[in-house]
Amino acid sequence: MSQPCDAGLAPAFSFPAPRASMQRLISLSLVLLLHGAILWALWQHRLIPGPQEAMTLFVDFIAPPAPEKKPEPPPKAVKPRPVTPPAPRLVAHTPVVAPADYVAPPPPPEPPRIEAPAAPPAPPAPPTPLPAGPISLGSELSVACPERTAPVYPALSRRLGEEGTVVLRVELDETGAVAQARIQTSSGFRRLDEAALAAVKTWRCQPAQRNGQPVRATALQPFKFVLQGN
Repeated sequence: MSQPCDAGLAPAFSFPAPRASMQRLISLSLVLLLHGAILWALWQHRLIPGPQEAMTLFVDFIAPPAPEKKPEPPPKAVKPRPVTPPAPRLVAHTPVVAPADYVAPPPPPEPPRIEAPAAPPAPPAPPTPLPAGPISLGSELSVACPERTAPVYPALSRRLGEEGTVVLRVELDETGAVAQARIQTSSGFRRLDEAALAAVKTWRCQPAQRNGQPVRATALQPFKFVLQGN
């Protein structure tokens, strides 16, 4: 009597394992082909640089920042130690004793005193300089002239009846003589003026003085010519 076959058990010559290996191989081949196609497309579009275009990258490592130093606490003030002064040392001094026959030398003589020369006496004050120019007499010249001669009336002036008053300005020198005379105010007639000038030049007068010294002086002297009987 034949035994029935169990439908749930697989036979020994079934091929499920080789088929699964084939599928994995095909899948791996497809993946490689797909990656090769992608790489070829990138190479055509220059998206992947060639070996010659590759650049060497240099990487600089940045050192980490140094840790911050904490400020050191200030040093503690050191209290000075009291200094003990050294004890004074006693030094023995040997007294110097002079011999009995020692005589002290006499003191040096004092230098002679040099008296300063007396100041020379002050020079006398120079005399007060006199003002330049003659002084002016306050009165007529005839007052200071004891020797004076009256002018001569010109004969022609008498015949012509010429009359008038002439005023002369006279300057005396240091001796009292008339140095010069000029007409201050004319009488109106030349002959009368010249007669007055000729007369006054013969006068002798007292010299004027200033501070006790004779000086030149000026004064006015009028002469009035009047015919008698008029």
